[in-house]
Amino acid sequence: MAETDSTLRLDQIYTTSFQKNWELPLFTDYGGDTASFRDIAKRIEALKSTMNRAGLKPGDKIAIYARNSSNWATSFFSIMAFEGVIVPILPDFTPDKAHNILKHSGAKMLFVADSLYSNLDKSQLQNLQLTVSTDDFKILGEESGSPAKFATDDSLKVSREEFAFPKRNEEDLFILSYTSGSMGFSKGVMLPLRSIESNIIYAREHMPLKAGDRIVSILPMAHIFGLTFEFLFPVSLGCHITFLTRVPTPQILLKALGEVRPQLILLVPLIIEKIYKKRIVPALDKPVMKVLLAIPGVRDLIYKKTRNSLIESFGGNFHEAVIGGAALSPEVENFFRKINFPFTIGYGMTECSPLISYAPHNETKKGSSGQLVDRMEVRIDSKDPFKEAGEIQVKGRNCMLGYYNNKKANEEAFTEDGWLKTGDLGVIDEENFIYIKGREKNMLLGPSGQNIYPEELESRLANFPYVQECVIIQRDNRLIAKIYPDGEKMAETGKGEGDLDHIMEKTRREFNTAVAAYEQLSGIELVDLEFEKTPKKNIKRFLYS
Repeated sequence: MAETDSTLRLDQIYTTSFQKNWELPLFTDYGGDTASFRDIAKRIEALKSTMNRAGLKPGDKIAIYARNSSNWATSFFSIMAFEGVIVPILPDFTPDKAHNILKHSGAKMLFVADSLYSNLDKSQLQNLQLTVSTDDFKILGEESGSPAKFATDDSLKVSREEFAFPKRNEEDLFILSYTSGSMGFSKGVMLPLRSIESNIIYAREHMPLKAGDRIVSILPMAHIFGLTFEFLFPVSLGCHITFLTRVPTPQILLKALGEVRPQLILLVPLIIEKIYKKRIVPALDKPVMKVLLAIPGVRDLIYKKTRNSLIESFGGNFHEAVIGGAALSPEVENFFRKINFPFTIGYGMTECSPLISYAPHNETKKGSSGQLVDRMEVRIDSKDPFKEAGEIQVKGRNCMLGYYNNKKANEEAFTEDGWLKTGDLGVIDEENFIYIKGREKNMLLGPSGQNIYPEELESRLANFPYVQECVIIQRDNRLIAKIYPDGEKMAETGKGEGDLDHIMEKTRREFNTAVAAYEQLSGIELVDLEFEKTPKKNIKRFLYS
């Protein structure tokens, strides 16, 4: 960490990083070629030149619609160097949704993967002045049969001393990020330069990375969590990023982590919970292991071996795994703390670019989502913030400017005295550690007015052996669990569809013994398909409630 980090501007951070690390490797597509800081600087300058020739102006909105890759990252930095506004579009978004975002944002240019471009309605792209492929930087939309034109020029000369990012006002709109729409629609979150800058400086001050360290980009860069902490923060220090250019299955992910051996890992709960349920629980649930785990000295050895095996499966070289994006199952958290696995849970939202709270794994508190970061303020909208859950409200340098062209959403997003309403319910302690209970919009009321947080109950239920996914809803004042059963587990144990009713009734009874009376399930309903999810892997609850 540089001593003057707190006074650095974003342009200075990246200008210094590129110049200082000029010959070091910067981007690698997994299984493909590696590009140095110098290589990427040349491509950035070539893309800037192409934007100028196309008549684009600083401040124009420029969209990126593709999966993670070194060319996605290069496109981002070229827009930043051109002083444009970056509009990341999640690759999971349908063509219709992409069309709507391009129209709503007023984008003048589009970087797009060939596979996604082929599905777009070209008549809806007429307002674009330039479309460029992220596959090879070929200019798209030219007349068929004409020679391919490329937006990059390998012969371009760029000197280390002269390469620089331009200075901009910290309140300038930098990224227009469209949320994944867990309630069925997207809003354009206006993130100013200062919000990204603030997050990166905080990370440089609190997360130990250095030039040459390795990172695997797992989370979608079109989502702010992955964008900030797997991409922008590491690049600011001179790290080497390997991009998984396709959807990371657990097998691909663990293979890549084992080969790259990164120094920092970012995960969403779904990944870590699957590993716990599919690999750890079956190994420790065998009769002989249960006997051995009852012997204190032997138990410690088994836990140590489990911890070492888990660390090695993630590459064996990381100082910490940061989990964010959704709530982690209490059962999984408890077990990982029991074996001293180096993980921590952070909390944030797109509207804060994203960080609200974080604490290193050796300083965090059980059950918390970290400590309020030092450039933010927090308050809980309840009579007793330490004991009674209320909406978490924040303000500070990380906060957005508002929602783009959405007056109604802006009026609903802030309190009259200027605090951002997160929509999350929680409590805090005297040291500003935040404990999240659930989403305000998801909270249910029990028969006597008790607050029921379905996310907490779902985390518990999902750990039962034959439950792959679940959603708890309320119908006629009764709690019902919709469950997508674990077919893999059924096949392993020789169970068929005829066994499911008995299995689920047993699951319901066991679940009910572990929760309060007003949290007990009245019934279970099976579903045939996996639940539809957002790119953060949160279930779209509105479709099922």
